[in-house]
Amino acid sequence: MTEALVASRTPYVVAVVAGQRYAWCACGRSASQPFCDGSHRGSGIVPTDFVAARSEWLWFCGCKRSAQAPLCDGTHRRLP
Repeated sequence: MTEALVASRTPYVVAVVAGQRYAWCACGRSASQPFCDGSHRGSGIVPTDFVAARSEWLWFCGCKRSAQAPLCDGTHRRLP
């Protein structure tokens, strides 16, 4: 399996809507970060589905290394 690319060294702040489904880009190749645009095809990496529990601002992982994916856990601060 291919390793995910680091799309950003900071998280993406997004206003999500309660009940809406989001497909978070797990491969780092999408031009529509932090969400999937289908660029993962052939990479062996698939997007992560996320359904917003409530309408709020959330920080989506940009480095693609978060243990709390699709949300940021601060892992980007430890990247080389």
